[in-house]
Amino acid sequence: MTKTIQIVWFKKDLRIEDNAALKRASLHGPVLPLYVIEPDLWQQPDMAGRHYAFLLECLSELRRDLAAVGQPLVIRTGEVTEVLGAFLRSNGVAGLWSHEETGNDWTFARDKRVAAWCRAQGIPWTECRQTGVIRRLQTRDGWAAHWDRFMAEAPVDPPRLSPLAESNPGIDLGKPPAASELGLPNDYCPNRQRGGRSPAQSTLHSFLFQRGKPYRAAMATPVKAFDACSRLSPYLAFGSLSLREVTQATWSRQRDLKGSEFPGRSTWQAAMRSFSGRLHWHCHFMQKLEDEPSLEFRNLHPAYEGLRPAQPDRERLEAWQKGETGLPFVDACMRALAATGWMNFRMRAMLMAVASYHLWLDWRAPGLHLARLFTDYEPGIHWPQVQMQSGTTGINTIRIYNPVKQGLDQDPEGLFVRRWVPELKDIATAHVHEPWKADNAGKVLGKCYPFPVVDYLEAAREARDKVWAVRKGQAFRGAAADIQSKHGSRKSGIAMRGQEKARRGRKPRINPDQADLFGPNS
Repeated sequence: MTKTIQIVWFKKDLRIEDNAALKRASLHGPVLPLYVIEPDLWQQPDMAGRHYAFLLECLSELRRDLAAVGQPLVIRTGEVTEVLGAFLRSNGVAGLWSHEETGNDWTFARDKRVAAWCRAQGIPWTECRQTGVIRRLQTRDGWAAHWDRFMAEAPVDPPRLSPLAESNPGIDLGKPPAASELGLPNDYCPNRQRGGRSPAQSTLHSFLFQRGKPYRAAMATPVKAFDACSRLSPYLAFGSLSLREVTQATWSRQRDLKGSEFPGRSTWQAAMRSFSGRLHWHCHFMQKLEDEPSLEFRNLHPAYEGLRPAQPDRERLEAWQKGETGLPFVDACMRALAATGWMNFRMRAMLMAVASYHLWLDWRAPGLHLARLFTDYEPGIHWPQVQMQSGTTGINTIRIYNPVKQGLDQDPEGLFVRRWVPELKDIATAHVHEPWKADNAGKVLGKCYPFPVVDYLEAAREARDKVWAVRKGQAFRGAAADIQSKHGSRKSGIAMRGQEKARRGRKPRINPDQADLFGPNS
């Protein structure tokens, strides 16, 4: 059979704008734009119904946008190589095109199967780069400059596609299965962001020109962050917007601000500088998982293996998952996350830190739970951050968030807690973050709201002693220097000579603010 069609396999690039794979494929012949819904993927422990619901909204818009340029999206359900094989037999496949993906371990293994299948069939598979992540990176030296150059390239215009019906009649567009058909349990998320290109563009515009002014000051508190943060993270995770589009729009806004004078300009400028920096960190963390896929399963620094029990304490884990730890600010954050699919970065870090330090849970189970709750779940960002906030990287400051102090700092009036933990309605504001100190505590605690599952101060002290004990010794520092050389930012304050210093028994210098420089949800 004559090989006629070029298949563009959409994955986490659900747009026609700035889509190099789509553009390049269109130059080689008729294009079949394809999305494959893979049942086995949706059975992985980090996948959830909210992800699938967001995906379906993205696919609906993508099909419409592709139809506008000549050929609607084709959707199939099944194992990818079997789907490709069916098109090979019925239509002939001249080439496969997609973007590179830094996904979870399942998608990594799947891509290797696809590569083997393409080789066996003699079909070239071209993977295009779409972020600042670099495949088969040899050194982090110069990485930031590569990022800047890539983001400065002109976005790729959508191509004009030839309708496949003219050369390959009878191709059914297909439709996605219901979540229940994939075995996905009901995932009630009433305040989830809507997927698709249109809401992505509206969200970007409103942040850059309306909502973003207080970004720098407001990003830390959930009282303000839901409005003041960009909220672009799910659209970047699913590819409704390219990172280059967002970066260039931010740069353009910065140039406009520089050339104008109006009240509040300096606040806007500070917000855009801060946001621009976080766009760099987006890819910095994804590069870590690209270079070390085992980050999803194993401690980055091997000295931490076995530090926490492999099997988590079930009661503590469930209390944390349900937002019933008895620590009001922690519970409010968890409940808000469950209902919205989003949380600001500092509170994400606190949730993970409380699980890892105060509750002394191995990071894997809490990490999976958060992955299922985050609509913007991006494995390349998520797992390095989970390990960073659990203190297992060996190169970052041990940061044990005080959950009561965080509440007092970020929600001093108790507005956020009262919204999400209504059980505390009769507790005075002065004690809403420490209800056990209230005169009427006995009427609430142990009845409609639990006592704290741990003494948070004592638990923090014990955790700190255990974690820091592991960091003693030249062997630990030598391994940490090697990790820094491979994964660390060249702006972190640790020079490459840190390896040699460690081997001589001198401790490399760690940037104490590194853990707070980045938020995937910025």
